[in-house]
Amino acid sequence: MVASHAAYAEDSAMPVRTSARDLTQEENNRALVVHFYDTVFNRHDLGIASTVLAPNYIQHNPRVPSGSAPFISFFTERFKANPEARSTIVRSAADGDLVFLHVHSTSNPQDRGNAIVDIFRVDHGKIAEHWDVIQPVPEHAANDNTMF
Repeated sequence: MVASHAAYAEDSAMPVRTSARDLTQEENNRALVVHFYDTVFNRHDLGIASTVLAPNYIQHNPRVPSGSAPFISFFTERFKANPEARSTIVRSAADGDLVFLHVHSTSNPQDRGNAIVDIFRVDHGKIAEHWDVIQPVPEHAANDNTMF
């Protein structure tokens, strides 16, 4: 069912956007998330997390705890175990307070990796919430298209 503009989305407590888009704010949100993502997932510099993640940061990935301190702890251990891990942002977009990343993530140069779509909600210049969908890059595909 498609929600009307005056209602809430059927499966969400988030209201459907009805106001004019603020493209400058959307670009600021996109730039914030891209900088955060590159700093954390390519440079493995988690210092940015304590300043960019909201104090009540909500994580929807079931393997990662909510909160900035648990995020830092989780990825500190992950990068110790995978020092060659990298995440290439293939494309990014913003819509209101949401930022979308399409990412190719690998554990090392030999890894085919995962195709990831990350969704971040930005609130007052802080990353407040995160969702992701992760799919392994297969050795063979049923078509000639890439995942990226």
